[in-house]
Amino acid sequence: MTYSSGAHAIRGCIAHCLHDPGEGDDPNALEVYEDGLMIIERGHVVRVGPAEDLLPTLGDNIPVEDQSGRLIVPGFIDTHIHYAQTDMIASYGEQLLTWLERYTFPTEGRFADRAVADETAAFFVEELLRNGTTSALVLGTVHPESVDAVFEQAQARGLRMAAGKVLMDRNAPDYLLDTPDTGYRESLELIERWHGVDRLSYAITPRFAPSSSDAQLARAGELARRYPDTYIHSHLAENRDEVAWVAELFPWSRSYLDVYDHFGLLRERSVYGHSIYLDAADRRRMAETGAVAVFCPTSNLFLGSGLFDYEQTRRDGVMTSLATDVGGGTSFSMLRTAAEAYKVSQLTGSALSSARMLYLATLAGAEALDVADRVGSFREGREADFVVLDPQATPLMARRNARAESAADTLFALFILGDDRSVHSTWVQGVCQHQRNNMGQHRSAGAVVDGDRRQNLSATCC
Repeated sequence: MTYSSGAHAIRGCIAHCLHDPGEGDDPNALEVYEDGLMIIERGHVVRVGPAEDLLPTLGDNIPVEDQSGRLIVPGFIDTHIHYAQTDMIASYGEQLLTWLERYTFPTEGRFADRAVADETAAFFVEELLRNGTTSALVLGTVHPESVDAVFEQAQARGLRMAAGKVLMDRNAPDYLLDTPDTGYRESLELIERWHGVDRLSYAITPRFAPSSSDAQLARAGELARRYPDTYIHSHLAENRDEVAWVAELFPWSRSYLDVYDHFGLLRERSVYGHSIYLDAADRRRMAETGAVAVFCPTSNLFLGSGLFDYEQTRRDGVMTSLATDVGGGTSFSMLRTAAEAYKVSQLTGSALSSARMLYLATLAGAEALDVADRVGSFREGREADFVVLDPQATPLMARRNARAESAADTLFALFILGDDRSVHSTWVQGVCQHQRNNMGQHRSAGAVVDGDRRQNLSATCC
């Protein structure tokens, strides 16, 4: 096979999911190459397989980045995160509705200032990369400029991102309210400006049912029909008091989910954060329409919202993904988020395998966002978004992984013990956009990945 002059390759322990491992942990779902090679051309995966098979196919002009001793996985995909809440992460002591009033609304009010939006968006995108996240579904604020700011930063770094202006015309401070007409018009202008540009997509974003009137939800439904390839992004059944409030505000509805369904906001590419308090009829309807339930374990625990039953939701046929939900969530790290998902699942009667956690952090997000033909795995032709993880990032991880018996065992330990320190480098479309140096410090775009060889990965990783 002949490769272009711009092709390059990366070598290491390569692991990715081909499909959902399921409750029984299908052994064919997780593909691992203990000493693997991935060949990248024009930002896409050309081939992946054993290094001993693929190295002889390379010409002398194809550089090989040697990451032996490290684990290469697809870039993480965060399917529900508030970039404007970055500065209020770890705010003390409230549950959802009071937390919104005390912390969220005042923080988001600052985004009327474009300079605040620009500075926060720049930090936010860098923090995603530092944690190995290469794709995200993001909530802005009610201000259109907040969406422009985060899209501009994502575009500059080549990230795959969907984002949207929050719609709120009631039950919030006056300084954060729009109207059904202004919300529609501003969303329409943002769709026309950004949707489908490079790797960017728009998400129609009513904050949650209580903060939008019937008229505003109806206008959001009009947008959804007019632009069927946009996302619909909101919150659903996160907190018991919230669910009771929705019943008071929409007395005609059968359930919280039924409110969204009534206004045409339930379809493929509709993504609903939390989705904890749903009954069997709700889950059946989500499965019928292709709507996504997003598991946000660190947020649900931090705000005392409840325990999401991942296995029951999947058994009922609902597509499910994983998310940090910063700033209710307590970390940008999808490694830490998966670790909390494991603990929540233990409390609901099941255990997530390392393969299932990798699936949730990568391919499940791609499926939820309807982009699994582009990201989420290393199948041929996928965009080369990936993370290089260091099993020896801390003394404890090094000690634990020295005793690992398989790639699955090392992967499990990385999820349970890992965080941003475990991310050696983050690559977007085959270009290193973030790297931690040998002193544990981080460098941003344009870094050249070191080629140092560590002890053979078969001893510590695979």
